[in-house]
Amino acid sequence: MDDVEITDVDDENTPYQVHRGPLKNQDLSSVSLTVGELLSQYGWHLLVVSVLVYLLIQHLMKRFRQREQHAEPQTHQDVASVVRNQEAMEAARRRMQEELDAKAAAFREKQKQTSEEAGPSTTVLKPKTDKKPLRGSDYNPLTGEGGGSCSYRPGRRGPSSGG
Repeated sequence: MDDVEITDVDDENTPYQVHRGPLKNQDLSSVSLTVGELLSQYGWHLLVVSVLVYLLIQHLMKRFRQREQHAEPQTHQDVASVVRNQEAMEAARRRMQEELDAKAAAFREKQKQTSEEAGPSTTVLKPKTDKKPLRGSDYNPLTGEGGGSCSYRPGRRGPSSGG
């Protein structure tokens, strides 16, 4: 505000007119000072950190390239091991299927013998159960019938008959 001059237009003896110089952006000048101060105080630190980051990136890229080069021979070995595993699984599946077929054939043979002994009448084999049913076939828990242990019945709805 040192560049301001105030002059009065009506009175030529007293200077009240305002003359301003070129405008300056004070915010940018302070930022440039701050960046300059930052570089002057921490410049060496920033340089060292930048070099270390660069070296770290180079090292990681080198390891990545080495992995890519070593990955090709491993894929050939992996393909062979995958084929071996698939063949082993297929053989195991065949063995299991053969066992299942043998059991099914034995069961069919047993069914034929049972049907020949029973004669021309058709019978259905049921598994033996020594347990008695807990409730009768007509039991319905929603009706409250069928011998349930709870005999509670809610009262009638509507107004009371008192008076």
